[in-house]
Amino acid sequence: MSHPPLSEQQGFTLLEVLIAIAILAISLSAILGSQAQSLSLATEAQFNIHAATLAKAKLAEYESGVTPLEDGDGDFGDDFPGFVWKVEVQDADLSEFLPTSADPVEPLQRLDLTVSQDNAVLSYTLRCYIKKENTR
Repeated sequence: MSHPPLSEQQGFTLLEVLIAIAILAISLSAILGSQAQSLSLATEAQFNIHAATLAKAKLAEYESGVTPLEDGDGDFGDDFPGFVWKVEVQDADLSEFLPTSADPVEPLQRLDLTVSQDNAVLSYTLRCYIKKENTR
């Protein structure tokens, strides 16, 4: 049995194989990068949903008077492990929002409530103005 001459043999050359591997490597790295970015964005979206809900629940405590308006921090217990909150309260300076002749009828306090995860760099801050409690 005779073999066909080398020029007539079918197959891939080393150059063709290397080009195919290079194309495959570039494609896979693009796909994996896309997947990593998608996972990061999904994690951030999930954090934003939880943090906004927790911040609004904590704010409701201050607005209803259940919790006194004062600086503090804490966590959300076993229901939301890893989530912590910090609140800063100060007298509101509304001079930049009001005309110079206007005087606010009731004094307000500015409340900055920050929710974050203790193991991540993500944080969610909510600022609101609440009627100042009467201190008699």
